Amino acid sequence: MKKNFNYYVQDLETYIMFYIKETVAKITPDLEAKNRAPIALSMGAPTAAPPKFVIDKLKEVLDEDGIHTYSSPKGELYFRNAVKERMKKRFNVELDADKEIFSLIGSKEGLANIIRILIDPVHNIDDRDIIMLPDPGYASYKEMVKVSGGRAYSLPLTKENNYMPDLEECRQNMKAEGYNPEKLKAVVINYPNNPLGCTMTREYAKSVVDFCKKYNLVLISDTAYADLYFNENDRPFSILEIDGAKDCAVEFFSFSKPYAMTGWRLGWVCGNSEIVSIFGKLKSTLDTGIFRAIQKAGAAVLLSKEGDEYIKEKNIGFKRKQEIFVKGLKELGWGDFNVPDATFYLWLPVPPRYKTSKEFTDDLLRTSGVVVVPGSGFGKYGEGFFRASIVCSDEKLQECIDRMKQDGFYFNK
Repeated sequence: MKKNFNYYVQDLETYIMFYIKETVAKITPDLEAKNRAPIALSMGAPTAAPPKFVIDKLKEVLDEDGIHTYSSPKGELYFRNAVKERMKKRFNVELDADKEIFSLIGSKEGLANIIRILIDPVHNIDDRDIIMLPDPGYASYKEMVKVSGGRAYSLPLTKENNYMPDLEECRQNMKAEGYNPEKLKAVVINYPNNPLGCTMTREYAKSVVDFCKKYNLVLISDTAYADLYFNENDRPFSILEIDGAKDCAVEFFSFSKPYAMTGWRLGWVCGNSEIVSIFGKLKSTLDTGIFRAIQKAGAAVLLSKEGDEYIKEKNIGFKRKQEIFVKGLKELGWGDFNVPDATFYLWLPVPPRYKTSKEFTDDLLRTSGVVVVPGSGFGKYGEGFFRASIVCSDEKLQECIDRMKQDGFYFNK
């Protein structure tokens, strides 16, 4: 049957989070038998319930006339107007609700589809369109490019470049490595970053916009974590705040992270009207829009004080969790790592006695039942690190530290 599948999916890799979940399920009985039931620090998803406000709003609108009929892929006007108001309130960005905003069934499908409209698939690897991707970066980016028939080029996010790579230097390196710069179509940025938790400066954002305009590239900004931050005086910003960004950029937002609405599958893309329009043409052939009730509830929470209070409360909680886990890691001998001001991630070096990040994460799982993600799953520059997602309860986080101490997971021992 393999010959019947298209060329680009035949070697597609299973999403690393699903692979980890399957592995954990297989060994859970053995872990439970030794009092090490799995504690998941792997999935990048809040474990708390969404705001009560949004749940109540969903229940309230379910009986409205017409609520169960087909919705527009573009998003109902009340949803797009709510997005417009939210973008103005949160980022002081002005948007046209008709031309510059489009609804998403979660930002993941939106990112996959924006890549799909940019790439002309061909078999010859040297002729494939290229998209620059952050590395380490969201594990699905590379597979999205691959399945669309394109070629990914890694932008190294390292401590040495302060996690903000020089794009001109990267383009020169790309040419030196045999890539055709004329095939470059787009640049993807993700700040605050998954898996690193790092942010970018406005000066760097301006340099990215200028680079994309110089070479006529599409700038794709994945801003799923913009509302997860701990420093009120240094809030993550929108790329659309940067002068000239609307000439080349679109930005993706999700309800999953700030409102813990992961299963609702709701988000939006906004920015350059031409890109949004072409993106919308593809979307209109693929789906018939998001359930109207979810859009109504989502629109309401975007503009509510209850939604803002929920985000503020959860960020306080994530900061507390971060402090608990960082304190424990320091006690275990982890000394040199960045403690980010955004996201619920920690990006940590693997103890030097391990040859690979996967060797360490496998040992930690099978010995202590602590589930983290090997850095190699996020790109070639991720090797030597692992990601911990600190979304479980404070008590479970402390239990992870206690188990690691009891089981000998000290950094230099």
